Amino acid sequence: MKNRFVTGVVSGVICTLIICTLSFGILYRNALAQKDNAYTNESAQSTDNGTKTEGSTAIDEATFQKKLKYIKNLVNNYYLWDVNEGDFQTGMLKGMMSALNDPYSTYYTKEEYDALMETTNGIYYGIGATVSQNVNTGIITIVKPFVNGPANKAGVLPGDILYKVEDEEVTGTELTKVVSKMKGEENTIVKITVMREGKSEPIEISITRGQVEIPTIEHEMLKDKIGYISILEFDKITVDQYMAAINDLEKQGMKGLVIDLRDNPGGLYDSAVKMLDRIIGKGLLVYTETKDGTRSEDYATSKEELKVPLTVIVNGNSASASEIFAGAIQDYKKGTIVGTQSFGKGIVQSLFPLFDGSAVKVTVSNYFTPNGRSIHKTGITPDVVVELNEELKKKVVITHDEDNQLQKAIEVLKSQIK
Repeated sequence: MKNRFVTGVVSGVICTLIICTLSFGILYRNALAQKDNAYTNESAQSTDNGTKTEGSTAIDEATFQKKLKYIKNLVNNYYLWDVNEGDFQTGMLKGMMSALNDPYSTYYTKEEYDALMETTNGIYYGIGATVSQNVNTGIITIVKPFVNGPANKAGVLPGDILYKVEDEEVTGTELTKVVSKMKGEENTIVKITVMREGKSEPIEISITRGQVEIPTIEHEMLKDKIGYISILEFDKITVDQYMAAINDLEKQGMKGLVIDLRDNPGGLYDSAVKMLDRIIGKGLLVYTETKDGTRSEDYATSKEELKVPLTVIVNGNSASASEIFAGAIQDYKKGTIVGTQSFGKGIVQSLFPLFDGSAVKVTVSNYFTPNGRSIHKTGITPDVVVELNEELKKKVVITHDEDNQLQKAIEVLKSQIK
């Protein structure tokens, strides 16, 4: 069983969400259409990511309604168990979106949409970890427990495969439902079962839910006046935190800067653009194109510009808004990208709230780096490729001294500092 799970994780696409919230990043362009650039969440690349395929022949409306009524009667008369009409209707709506063959286009019930909106607050009650789902196999994986979160305190490790929640198997279950099940009131207990590499049997872990504040920015001054900023997610609050971090490091006499985007699933498109503005200073940052060729461009408008050498660290879990950020820096040669190939999500979703509190999210455009590169299904290739040491991949906390990717980024910076 373990091998089947692990193989699926390696071969599939990760659809990442913050535990007990949905980490689909949303760009509030207007009240009805909102761009979503988080990797859906989202580390191996998808072989089923919305590519248009030849569909079935459409039937006329009268025949469709007749078939629908007939099938519902069959279910009501012969299906062994009772059917909840609400679940029936929700399933049909979700099935309509599923027929698009696009893991990023989906239907949200009111409860799921409300949970989605919670992510903008940055605080929730749950177990505190980033999770992801393989859209081909349905396998759910723990990407990274938060350092001070309940999951980390209970012994959950990066790479653990979520097998059961409250004794119910969750593989193949829609991620939003699994997330909701792990969410709950503070100080209540949720039992999860995980599969762990090197262990032949499932591991049961009881976690006491707690208040989790989603971390977005961490910064500090390293040796030799090297500034370090870790961006864990592009959220509303991230922009101000990022600007404050840059200003603080500059006041301390920063001579070079490392920006760490590893395991950053993306988030708000607008936040990524505003943060790039503080680095690039002027010029095109990113642009999108819809199916009819409509192009939308975002430019840097700030009079401020980063004046010190820069390195940006990425890995296979750096997606969407993270790739917008890294791609612009690479195109302008404003910094050196270090690490491993990024995820490769170069498409944009719009979120459409419906009249009853539910919502639909639909892929609406491609995005491109300033030089016109589409990174969808390919990702950002680092200028300096370096794998994280194998023994570090299962650790929740990695010290700066043992972090070989960070040390390479610092080495690159030092060679550029005059």
